[in-house]
Formats: sequence, C-alpha cells, structure tokens
Amino acid sequence: MREQLECIELCLGVDEERVESLWVRIQGQPHKGDTVVGMYYRPPDQEEEVDEAFYRQLKVASQSQALVLMGDFNHPDICWEDHTARHTQSRRFLQSIDDNFLMQVVEEPMRRGVLLDLVLINKVGLVENVKVAGSLGGSDHEMVEFGILHGGSRAINRIKTLDFKRANFGFFKELLGGIPWARALEGRGVQECWSLFKHHFLHAQNRCTPLRKKSRKGGRRPAWLNKELLVKLRWKRKVHGMWKEGQATWEEYRNVVRACRDATRKEKVHLKFNLARDVKDNMKSFFKYISSKGKTTKMWGHC
Repeated sequence: MREQLECIELCLGVDEERVESLWVRIQGQPHKGDTVVGMYYRPPDQEEEVDEAFYRQLKVASQSQALVLMGDFNHPDICWEDHTARHTQSRRFLQSIDDNFLMQVVEEPMRRGVLLDLVLINKVGLVENVKVAGSLGGSDHEMVEFGILHGGSRAINRIKTLDFKRANFGFFKELLGGIPWARALEGRGVQECWSLFKHHFLHAQNRCTPLRKKSRKGGRRPAWLNKELLVKLRWKRKVHGMWKEGQATWEEYRNVVRACRDATRKEKVHLKFNLARDVKDNMKSFFKYISSKGKTTKMWGHC
C-alpha cells in the first residue's frame, strides 16, 4: 500500500481465522466512497465448511460501494467463457459470485492454461489495464498487474488538442498561399528557411484549426459494445436503482445482471472470432485490437 493511503483492516466474521484472507478499507477522497480491497488464498483441498465461511465474508464485503478482491482461488475446472464448472465446490463459488454481483476481470490464462489467480470487482470500471506480467523470482505463479481507480473515478483530463476534423483547410491554403515564398526565402540558409516556414505554418494551423478536449483510451467504447448491448447495460443500471428503492425484487435484478453478463461474454467472443476470421482481409482492425490490448499505464497493484 502507498504510505499516503489511509487504510483500516476489517473484521468480516467471527470465524474468519479459518479463512486465509485479509480485508482493508482504503479511505476515498471527499464526497467519494471508500474502496475495500481483499486478498484471499484457497488451498486446493479446502473443505466446504471453510468455503462457506469465506462466502459469508464475501457477502459482507460486497455491500461496499467499491470492492476489489484478488488471490489464488484454486478452481482450475471453471470455464470463464461460459461460466460453468465440473466440481460442486467450483459451482458453489460461481453461485456466490452471481449472488454478490461480482465480475471476474482476468482473461489471460496462467499456469497450464487455466485461471487460478483471479481479480473480482463489484463495479464496472473499478480497475484498468489488467495484465499477466510473468512470474516473480522462482514462483510458479504469474503476477497479475492492474490499476485501481481510487474512489471509482478518473482524473479529469484538461489537455486540449487540435481538432483537424473541423479545420478550415481552405483558409489554411489562403494564408500560406499569400506569402511570397521566393522573396521571403531568398538568401537564407537551410535552417533559417525551415524555421521561417515552420513559423508561418504553425501560425496558419492555429488560426484554422479549433481545439478540443483530448480523448483518453478509457473514454472510448470497447469494440464489442454495440447498441443492443448498451441498451441492456443501461436497463441493468435502471433496475439496480429500482432494486435500491424497493421497486424491484432481488431476483429480478439478479436475472438482469446474469443476462447482461452472458450477452457481454458472447459479444467479446464474437468480436475475437470475426477478427481471426477476417485477419487476411482486414489486418488494420486486427492490429488495432492487439495494440489496444497491449497498451498499459503505470500499475497500482498486483497479486
């Protein structure tokens, strides 16, 4: 943890000594909620009774406004693409995730091609730049790096850039065309000519091109987010508000959450299938997607 973050260790159950977990609450900025961060290790041979003790902790922690839970859950039989599992304990784990409206954000397989180290969140956009970054030292685990958006919000980007889509190129040509370049550059050296041309070019560019706020990567819609899915996600948000106000039942909200999650998974798989199928005819879209997955900023946490 950073020294400037104010953290409080949480006690989430009377039987928590049986569960290998640690929970802390990170104080948020003024007028913003706190963030609960949990670490958990589940031994491969853990008994169902201890699993249930952890699920009771998870139920309490998921009541927070922002929750990030990471750790080694040791459920190698879970298929995260279709949200299924072979073993009873793994299916019970998936049920607990659904009941508490949590989302699993690690997508890259790790040891032996399975996902064991997971990152669970209870709000979309709470973490960013999730990346499997290789093993640390002689460990057989791989590090999962990610950034936690403290307080659940991004810093406001006040940087402005030129908006060439709204530029007046006709006026731009008039400004540069009205300069007697032969006379202006006569008798000057190469560097002096370049400096003079650059001065006039930038002056004309600033007069003809308006400014706009610089867009950030996180502000763009994902390639898999189409209009139909966006409508479903907006409906989920509306039902969530209705549930909070007592106008919808918990079962109704849970069904909407599951439907949105399944639809999101299908759209992601559909996008990857189309990219792989059309890679020879549409290489630009393929490499654009690869580039977007590879870009990363400074990480704030790892497990």
